[in-house]
Amino acid sequence: MFKSVLRYVLPLCVFTLMPLMASAQKFALIDMEYILKNVPAYERANEQLNQVSKKWQAEVEALNTEASTMYKNYQNEVVFLSQDQKKKRQDAIMAKEKQASDLKRKYFGPEGELFKKRTSLITPIQDEIYNAVKDISDQRGYSLVIDRSSNASGIIYGSPKVDISNEVLQKLGYSYQ
Repeated sequence: MFKSVLRYVLPLCVFTLMPLMASAQKFALIDMEYILKNVPAYERANEQLNQVSKKWQAEVEALNTEASTMYKNYQNEVVFLSQDQKKKRQDAIMAKEKQASDLKRKYFGPEGELFKKRTSLITPIQDEIYNAVKDISDQRGYSLVIDRSSNASGIIYGSPKVDISNEVLQKLGYSYQ
């Protein structure tokens, strides 16, 4: 008997008390895109990354162009080449294509140089923003701060009253638009 009463009363109590517990928590929103747009160091880091990326892409494209030229020359001369010469040319072309592929992976792969450079430039900025958000949250008693600019956040509407983006920028020492 006690178990059946407990089975129905306990969920009723939990559902009754949940709104009271939820209302005790404070929430805030930030717009990370807006904050980053107003942090000059982030813009400089992105410009640096773009320049390095273009330079590395040009190196990869130069190797691909060289391999392509080698292949076109091979196609034009294939009828005049011996079996041994054909094999040497094919190997040279494949080696050049592999060199281009390896260089592309080295620069742009998941653990490549661009990833490492991005991490070294962007992580300190993200850490600084995180610490500012944490300080503001601790001061104001926010339990949760949500990024409204994130596509995965699922926020359809957020009151500007709970958006602390300008306060984060101010804490970081930057002006805002």
